[in-house]
Amino acid sequence: MSFQPNPGDELIINGTAYVVGRHPAAPGLAYAQAGRQGIVYQLNAKNGAPHEAKALKVFFPKFRIPAMVYQSEHMEAYGDIPGLQVCKRDVLTPERNGSLIAEQPDLLYAVLMPWVHGMTWFDCLTDQRQLEASDSLALARALAGIGSAMEQKGLAHCDLSAPNVMLPFFSEVELPEGTSAVELVDVEQMYSTKMDRPDALLAGSPGYAAHRTVHSGLWSAYADRFAGAIIIGEMLGWSDRVVVDKAWGESYFDQHEMQTPCERYFILRKSLESRWGSKVVELFSRAWDSQDLSSCPTFGEWLVVLNAVTEQEISVEAIEPEPAATETIESAAVGGLSSEAASSLSAPAPLKTEQAALLNQAALEQGERGVTDKLFRQARDLEQQNKPAAALEVYRSLYHFVEDGSPLHVEVSAAITGLEEQLNPMTPEQPEKTKAWYRSKAFIVTTAAAVVLLAAGIPAVNILADQSNQRQIEAAKQEEAAKAAKAAEEKLAAEQKAAQKLLTEKQRQEAEQQTKQQALAAQKQQEEQKKQQALIAQQVKYEAYLAQKEQNKQAAAKLAKQKAYDQQAKYEKYLALKKEQEARAAQEEAARKAAAEAEQKQKESMHARNKENVLQLISLYNKAYASQEGGSAAKAKSFAKRFRTLYDSNPSYYRSVGEVGYRASSIYNFLGDTNFRLPKI
Repeated sequence: MSFQPNPGDELIINGTAYVVGRHPAAPGLAYAQAGRQGIVYQLNAKNGAPHEAKALKVFFPKFRIPAMVYQSEHMEAYGDIPGLQVCKRDVLTPERNGSLIAEQPDLLYAVLMPWVHGMTWFDCLTDQRQLEASDSLALARALAGIGSAMEQKGLAHCDLSAPNVMLPFFSEVELPEGTSAVELVDVEQMYSTKMDRPDALLAGSPGYAAHRTVHSGLWSAYADRFAGAIIIGEMLGWSDRVVVDKAWGESYFDQHEMQTPCERYFILRKSLESRWGSKVVELFSRAWDSQDLSSCPTFGEWLVVLNAVTEQEISVEAIEPEPAATETIESAAVGGLSSEAASSLSAPAPLKTEQAALLNQAALEQGERGVTDKLFRQARDLEQQNKPAAALEVYRSLYHFVEDGSPLHVEVSAAITGLEEQLNPMTPEQPEKTKAWYRSKAFIVTTAAAVVLLAAGIPAVNILADQSNQRQIEAAKQEEAAKAAKAAEEKLAAEQKAAQKLLTEKQRQEAEQQTKQQALAAQKQQEEQKKQQALIAQQVKYEAYLAQKEQNKQAAAKLAKQKAYDQQAKYEKYLALKKEQEARAAQEEAARKAAAEAEQKQKESMHARNKENVLQLISLYNKAYASQEGGSAAKAKSFAKRFRTLYDSNPSYYRSVGEVGYRASSIYNFLGDTNFRLPKI
């Protein structure tokens, strides 16, 4: 853009004189901030207070839209909402500001609005400045309050991100009482039912845009909900050193991590739960797991939950989480568990080397069935959500610490087997595996006891007969008992053989399961290596970005220095021209004075000559009079002619001196008539 003002330059806008502000870090440069749609310059009124400064937003050519006038007229009504003072704006138009726009064409449809003092949330993130818990809560409440007020009026910012969230809360300039702790800027994309859809829609800022909507433009009443939840989560988490140190850079999350079970999500989630309570975590998780923007929590819900946080909770929320909790969350993230399952596994407990020991310890601390029931319900929920892989991981974690032979153990085992078959269906050539329907020898012992009791329970038959018949009956009974015992032994042996076969099959299945687990562990290790390589690549890319940024900064400084040199040369040329003009003016003034003096001298000389002529006129008249009285008419006429000739040389002057005019009248009469008698004067 050609509009590049210097600090101290004066602009007159709508009858008010403004001066371009000086950058606090570089007094030789104008105070300006660049955005995605244009550059914002600070303007200070000549007689105004510092907090009354204005911001002049000069748009890039693509965003100089005439409809900005109509849009700003509607925005004016929203300027009284806390946090939206930039809606009080004036648009520079050809009708009202034609002369200024003619001088600076880049100011066409530029916007004049209040200057918001303080840093941006982007500055706070990049500086990795940890906040006090009370400050975090105050900022989060303020942002939730602004969003709630906007939602109630059907408004949405539509580009909510760290650079567009200003923090007058940290301003070094003394601001009027009642100033909002948070202000929103860059409101040109604002949604309202009373405004027209912008021609060019933004797709959200990296680190704050939901990955499901990042490729489509944001312009709806729900546009701020996901980004608002992320920023509120960042503000609350920024009182935790662990969260601050884990930030990606220009935002806490990398855009590629959005709405995925990444490590940063579990760390922030754990911090929010330990410091601000389960209700805050529920709202954040709803936004993170949402399928669309309308299913994210409203700002009103955030405001209710945040206002419910008491001073006592703030005083204890700054306790750092144990290292074990962070490592548990990291392991859950690497394992690919769902957010609910990871939350269960991250319960505070001393770190063990084996997962079963960790879960058993958690179960002891939370009750005999607290963790197991919670994990079981989460696994069921994941099954109902058609997430078999995540449910299988939770079931496997649960399997290691439930009691063998318990109903829950049997049900978990059946669920694991069913999910494995669902995820790894058998081919027609593979025989179907025999499912274990008992886990011990209890059934075999019970069956043998039942056979013995059955044999012993046959009723004795006492038949009164003769001795031979009695012995035959007893022999028959003994033979039947022997047959029954033999049948029971054969049945017992068959059952033992079947049990052995089932045991062998179970061992084979467990071996296969162990092989699968080892393969899964190897796969996880490979995935972890890929993640590490991706992180390294990301770090290299970020360092290259920083290097490019530094190079651009140096180029900008060089350009500014060259501009200063050019400005100085231009100023020196101006001084030389001004000096030359002053010298020429002095010469002209001297010539004018000389001419005036010569004219004055000429006037004085003429005046002296006129005085002498007056005396001569009087003398000639007297001589003409004396000659006429002496009878010499010829002499009198000669003197009269000489009088007339001298008088006619300047009659206007001589007429005004004494009686010279009267004498001239008499001379004219005498020359016209020689008989006229000249009076004695």
